[in-house]
Amino acid sequence: MPFKILFVCMANVCRSPMARAVLQDITRRRGGPPVEVDAAGVRVASSRLRPDPRAQAALLRRGYAVPGGRSRRLAQDDFERCDLLLAMDRLVLDDMLRQCPQQHRAKVRLFLDFAEGQERREVPDPYFGDAAGFDLVLDLCEAGALGLQQALWDGTAFGRRA
Repeated sequence: MPFKILFVCMANVCRSPMARAVLQDITRRRGGPPVEVDAAGVRVASSRLRPDPRAQAALLRRGYAVPGGRSRRLAQDDFERCDLLLAMDRLVLDDMLRQCPQQHRAKVRLFLDFAEGQERREVPDPYFGDAAGFDLVLDLCEAGALGLQQALWDGTAFGRRA
């Protein structure tokens, strides 16, 4: 049975879809345990949006497929059905923990906790910036996804805490 990983950011149009695309690609290319990857946001607008065009462009420049689907809000049943729920920053993490039932709190972590050797602990929101911000987010998503994939492979993914 595949591990169910959910990436969570603010609006689910930049960071979490990018992380989803990167992890899907890395696990496809490198193998390892099967994963089902999804993305959500803690403050998604009522309209369901596609990933930001700048996020799409950054992904395409590096050869990643643009994820399908549209933005969606983090749902209460996500805490039950997912094995890991990975926040992009501490603001999102705090919001997630406020919503999370006590018995599932250990599943909620910061994504970059898996990025070995990375000084940053948060993926910055690039929405109000320029293309360079999206490239930085992609760099961080690659570091986090590689570390996460390795942690899933060696069985340590579920022993880490944010």
